[in-house]
Amino acid sequence: MRSIGLVYDRIRFEEKAIIEKGKEKGLNIKPLDAKTLCLNVKSSNKESKTIFGDVVLQRCISYFRGLHVTAFLESKGIDVINSLSVAQICGNKILTTLALVEAGVPTPNTLIAFSPEGVYEAIGNVGYPAVLKPIIGSWGRLVALLKDKDTTDAILESRELLNNPIYNIYYIQETVNRPPRDIRTIVVGDRIIASVYRYASQEDWRTNVARGGKTTPCPLTKELEDIVLKAADAVGGGILGVDAMESPNGILVHEVNNTVEFKGAMAAGATNIPDEILNYAIGLARR
Repeated sequence: MRSIGLVYDRIRFEEKAIIEKGKEKGLNIKPLDAKTLCLNVKSSNKESKTIFGDVVLQRCISYFRGLHVTAFLESKGIDVINSLSVAQICGNKILTTLALVEAGVPTPNTLIAFSPEGVYEAIGNVGYPAVLKPIIGSWGRLVALLKDKDTTDAILESRELLNNPIYNIYYIQETVNRPPRDIRTIVVGDRIIASVYRYASQEDWRTNVARGGKTTPCPLTKELEDIVLKAADAVGGGILGVDAMESPNGILVHEVNNTVEFKGAMAAGATNIPDEILNYAIGLARR
């Protein structure tokens, strides 16, 4: 039997679910903690496959750790889910938005700035309140609602003091007039296997399940299906979480996740997700 590697840097609900489903299916799953790895760039392809398996599910929380592990594995002829190209695009909100816009996927109005002065010019375009996001990050961390000039001044000063060049690149979006929820869809290959609404907790305006958001099933309409699959294709495909919002003008895609979390989707009834992920990996390993 061909083996499937699972590279992680923290064992979450999702990794446990995949490993348990692998045991049920009688698969040879090889869990590997990226934090303990020491990779020899001159190792042979055969040696690397012995350690990692024939195909690898890359599930690191750290964007940079996962990106560089993926680059190493692909250099050794190992198929990685998702590929280096997909990981690069999805891990950076600017690259994701550029790919979506190029493919004609509807997105919120988004501007990019490189200084506080540029941020104020962007706000002049989208108006208050505006949403400021870090270009790299997850779980809604460092996402800020710019309600007025005083709030914006304080947040920009904090960002400048972080002294990290990533935080001196500003990604500003309009605040979309939407219901108090967004939509998380999970794509495996060319199919949507789960679709749920995510509602923010009473203490937060962000809908991330990691921040206490709740999920319920979301009907998969033809409009939603077409837009989500187009978005997944735009970034290169694979196993993805596509996040969208309902606006007065239709569905808008605002994010595509490379190492998608699905605890909330399973809580809403989509219990087949680990099985679908492993079947996709098996198919890739058999090529």
